[in-house]
Amino acid sequence: MNDGGLKPALVRLIAGQICLHACMAGTRMAAPLMALREGQSEAAVGVLLALFALTQVFLALPAGRYADRHGLRKPVGFAVLAATLGAGIAVILPTFPVLCISALLTGGATGAASIALQRHVGRAAENPTQLKQVFSWLAIGPAVSNFVGPFAAGLLIDHGGFQLAFLAMAALPLVCWFWVQDAEELPPVIRPEGDDQSRAWDLLRDEGFRRLLLVNWILASCWDVHTFVVPVLGHERGLSASVIGTILGSFAVAAAAVRVMLPIFAARLREWAVITAAMGATAVVFAIYPLMHAPLAMGLCSVLLGMALGCVQPMVMSTLHQITPEHRHGEAVAMRVMAINASSVTMPILFGMAGAFIGVSGVFWVVGAAVGSGMRLAMKLGRD
Repeated sequence: MNDGGLKPALVRLIAGQICLHACMAGTRMAAPLMALREGQSEAAVGVLLALFALTQVFLALPAGRYADRHGLRKPVGFAVLAATLGAGIAVILPTFPVLCISALLTGGATGAASIALQRHVGRAAENPTQLKQVFSWLAIGPAVSNFVGPFAAGLLIDHGGFQLAFLAMAALPLVCWFWVQDAEELPPVIRPEGDDQSRAWDLLRDEGFRRLLLVNWILASCWDVHTFVVPVLGHERGLSASVIGTILGSFAVAAAAVRVMLPIFAARLREWAVITAAMGATAVVFAIYPLMHAPLAMGLCSVLLGMALGCVQPMVMSTLHQITPEHRHGEAVAMRVMAINASSVTMPILFGMAGAFIGVSGVFWVVGAAVGSGMRLAMKLGRD
């Protein structure tokens, strides 16, 4: 894979990831819409959306340990069952409490499966170049599924109703299992004697791992602030919903496009350098974003931001697999997933409170300053 090409086994894993993640993404779009049409308040819908990430915060570490002990197929198999059940119960009894259960099940299933997949492809890579390549390809999956799931759910809702949409979402995890069921398990990792008593939190004793998690959390917050602030900023400036959607969509397209290009140049890239450059570019874009009033200018900022942030995850995952023990890769990936999802639950609330005091432009500038100050941490990753 030194040429950046895709192996058939990796293609199957990416296809499976897309199907399972699309189930969650489609349910995440359909469930709040159904709740609103049934008269639920915006606050209730906010809680519903938070539940998709909340499960992953609490299940990440157990899922990581399970993946370390059982490999790929068992964790993904349980995730497929949970996701199918989660979307399926919304077909049978589409009420708000049931939708909350659907959110917990589909969100948790997606998180657990992603941990097992990331651990598996990381172990399969033979050198740092391949690590950057495989994680660049794997990172394309969520970008694709975040389009496929909501788009398919929206079409089915318009032409057949919510229950048909949930039924289709329940079928997607079964397609995931079709792609993943024949995946070749890697040889089990022999754990050092006495390591059974170790805890995941022990990983935080390593300064490099702590630094990597902090940098990743800062950059993950940038995704959240962009998703939260741009609709508010666009609304203040009188932009239509379609224009705001296009601005946000251009971000996702740019993030996916840069991940397609990364495998080609993987051998020439250094993880710490890419992350540092991404933080610098993000800080600059956040500084000028609120000053842009024309939709085209905002769209250009969104593209630049998508390109900067899109290249971060493959570099973070590559670094993580190099600085943590092989027998604890699942736990390390789980801690990253837990941190990101905790951010997704809490940061929008903080952004909303901050926006009320300093305005949405101020939120951009404060987060941009935080990202810029974090560049020193990213540069130190090159010495870990």
